[in-house]
Amino acid sequence: MLQTAVRMGVAPEAFWRLSLREWRLMTTAAPTAAPLGRAELERLAEIWPDSPPPSGEVAP
Repeated sequence: MLQTAVRMGVAPEAFWRLSLREWRLMTTAAPTAAPLGRAELERLAEIWPDSPPPSGEVAP
């Protein structure tokens, strides 16, 4: 387990401070979410635009 932690970039000192729960979170595969569809992505872009709206316009 220590070798695995070192390969993951966890220092030995940090490894020994991990709880079992933390170790399991680090080493188990996280569930993967389905990728966003085009409509979902466009909706998010409307809600949180990358830049402020042009002057005079109000963001939704």
